[in-house]
Amino acid sequence: MSSKRSTDVARGVLFCHAVPRPIVPHVVWAVRDVLGGQARLDFAAQPVARGCERSVLSWTHQPGTAAALVSKLRVMPGVIFEVTEDACNEREGERYSFTPTLGLYRATIGVHGDIVVHEDRLRAAMAGAHHHGVELADGLRHLLGESWDTELEPYRVATSDTPVRVLHHVG
Repeated sequence: MSSKRSTDVARGVLFCHAVPRPIVPHVVWAVRDVLGGQARLDFAAQPVARGCERSVLSWTHQPGTAAALVSKLRVMPGVIFEVTEDACNEREGERYSFTPTLGLYRATIGVHGDIVVHEDRLRAAMAGAHHHGVELADGLRHLLGESWDTELEPYRVATSDTPVRVLHHVG
């Protein structure tokens, strides 16, 4: 007997910020492979990146779907994306951001959408700062994904009619 509850459903959003046009069919295939054949991605030109398309997809599926999407998409050349999985049913949420220049960022998300930094990660940042003689603030900026936010922001707000909600943290 499975311990999984029938109400154990996850919700999230996939933001394909920039997908090179030749890669679009591969992204569609990968997303449908994870979410099932019903997933519909409507792509439009990405004005920030010539030759790229963008799309936003709200999804409802099983827990762990965000990680499965990331696994499929991060190996595709030139793809810039974010995936969120909302916190629900006593589970923390997740936020993933990926750019070819920075790689993958993952954060735990609380029920109100804030990034949650767990004690062990804070202790590691403190120890790393002490050991390497760097500022703790630099480690904390990394834990909050500041470099990813800076790189992704132009894609998030590319035009006033963009259906992409702006993800940001309160500073």
